[in-house]
Amino acid sequence: MAGGERVAHLMRQLASASCRCPAHSQAYSHIHHGVSAGKLHERKTDYAFEMACSNIRFGPGVTREIGMDLQNMGARNVCLMTDQNLARLPPVAAVIDSMTKHGVNYQIFEDVRVEPTDKSFKKAIDFAKKGHFDVYVAVGGGSVIDTCKAANLYASHPDAEFLDFVNAPIGKGQPVTGILKPLIAVPTTAGTGSETTGVAIFDFEDMKAKTGIANRVIKPTLGMVDPLHTLHMPSRVAANSGFDVLCHALESFTALPYNLRSPCPSNPINRPAYQGSNPISDVWAKHALKIVAKYLKRAVRDPEDVEARSSMHLASVFAGIGFGNAGVHLCHGMSYPIAGNVKTHRAKGYNVNHPIVPHGLSVVLTSPAVFAFTASMCPERHLEAAQILGVDVHNIKKEDAGRLLADTIRTFLYDLDVEDGLSAIGYTKEDIPSLVKGTIPQERVTKLSPRTHSQEDLADLFAASMKLY
Repeated sequence: MAGGERVAHLMRQLASASCRCPAHSQAYSHIHHGVSAGKLHERKTDYAFEMACSNIRFGPGVTREIGMDLQNMGARNVCLMTDQNLARLPPVAAVIDSMTKHGVNYQIFEDVRVEPTDKSFKKAIDFAKKGHFDVYVAVGGGSVIDTCKAANLYASHPDAEFLDFVNAPIGKGQPVTGILKPLIAVPTTAGTGSETTGVAIFDFEDMKAKTGIANRVIKPTLGMVDPLHTLHMPSRVAANSGFDVLCHALESFTALPYNLRSPCPSNPINRPAYQGSNPISDVWAKHALKIVAKYLKRAVRDPEDVEARSSMHLASVFAGIGFGNAGVHLCHGMSYPIAGNVKTHRAKGYNVNHPIVPHGLSVVLTSPAVFAFTASMCPERHLEAAQILGVDVHNIKKEDAGRLLADTIRTFLYDLDVEDGLSAIGYTKEDIPSLVKGTIPQERVTKLSPRTHSQEDLADLFAASMKLY
């Protein structure tokens, strides 16, 4: 078989393996038929997807290599970013020991805010601009890694206004044209997958909603995934981080297919980081779900279960690669105002001096309602997800796919003692209009829902999420 025929044969296999449900039935059909170059300008939806991911190095104790990496890069002035809690814990000590051993000069910024805001981003950006760093190192969870991405971006574009790169419609969503410095991410939680993605999320305080920056160029150069660091997570942090992995995988797997997403970019620089589900992201999402099903409960219940904690660290990477290219949809879009409008709730396990709804918790509380809502557009995918999570789906009708997946998630959350819906974290039905208002600007992700939705639909989803059990 000639080379070209082998490629065509592989493409046909990928296409035949794709889902045949309504939202996905034509998802990869162009693999058969192709798109003539002369007709690209006529397309309203995209025709291609792009896979981008940081280099990943995984292994227990691998952090000890970071000093050699920086030495190999010729780093002369390194910015080490972390938060005040982690600054006193072994992960940061391991990084500093390695840098000191190999003669790496560094300055430390430890004022990263857990669940960062535009103000905390700007504080880190100012530090980065004054430091004139040639390499960045982020040690922490998604808050630290995202803050470091933003600091690197704006220090590399000193004349840019803050909203220039923030996602539209809140910001201008301008493409990044400059060259950033290398960034090494050392994740200490197993959830955000930020070490793999070109996304940085923050609370925009004036709007009381989360937004962010999404561009492939801000992804870390290297994600140094050392599972020993996850042993320091309190159980509730492990749970909420794991829920983020769960929703990353479920949302990217059920997202609108990439070639149904519009508009078709006139230039590849305008193709978004979140492109819609595709044959490659599906592989990562499904594998992450398998690991979550097997190990999340163990990782939460026994902090010393090295196998479970290590496996969830890898699951975070796998899901990150999947959603970092496919995107997420309603759970994440609705989570941003849930976190941004927090009143008095202080989540257990988080040593912070301000009210907080952790990201993973804000995402997962709406997930039963969301997947009951989206299932009608791609029931096969919802059934497959339920099956991966351990449910027998052989005698389940397609029209029951949403109910089944919702019940599966609900049972999973109940077993892990998750708060009983939005009402348990301080929200009432009177808050629903403000929650809907905060969701509307999140079109970067909500438009990837396989099912279109109105403001009334969003209100119904928030109402259905007030109680879970």
